[in-house]
Amino acid sequence: MMSVQANHSNNALRIEMVRDLNGFMKIVAIRASVFLAEQDCPYDEEFDNNDLSSSHLIAYLRNEPVATLRIRWFASFAKIERVCVMKHVRGGALVKLMIETAVDMIGRKGYRHVLGYIQKRLVPFWKQLGFHPRDGREGFRFSDYDYVECYRELATRNDAVTMDSDPYVVMRPEGEWDEESVLDRSAARPAVA
Repeated sequence: MMSVQANHSNNALRIEMVRDLNGFMKIVAIRASVFLAEQDCPYDEEFDNNDLSSSHLIAYLRNEPVATLRIRWFASFAKIERVCVMKHVRGGALVKLMIETAVDMIGRKGYRHVLGYIQKRLVPFWKQLGFHPRDGREGFRFSDYDYVECYRELATRNDAVTMDSDPYVVMRPEGEWDEESVLDRSAARPAVA
């Protein structure tokens, strides 16, 4: 499983890809707590019918789910969205690790361009992560906040998963491209059909 581990104030912090209903329920709970309860975002605006076609990361601190984000995939870019951290653990280290984990995954998939719609007040923080407002683009508003389009260009990666990658790598679960999967092991059986 794609998992990043770090130390956050001497407490175990890990970030994982959401792979099952249990993990999905955790991200819904975090987003409901932050966006619906704290920020008073309407339900239909927060849960916008894009969740099941996206990838989600979740951060755990001392085995408790505390933060999440989602990644949407487009033809020439990926978009980081719904970055959400529980109030009691907010601070730069956790969200920086989550965003860098997402950027690493995006680059590994061969994407060179990452887009984010950032609350205007948070642009200085995102600049620290290599994201910059897009030139010539107007700010905009949704769900009662002002937003700016921010962009980060990624270097081409030699280990990016491409059409020319080993078929077993391409078939592996999202984010687990370096780990043998059940389909790798199935190749040892003779073809019978």
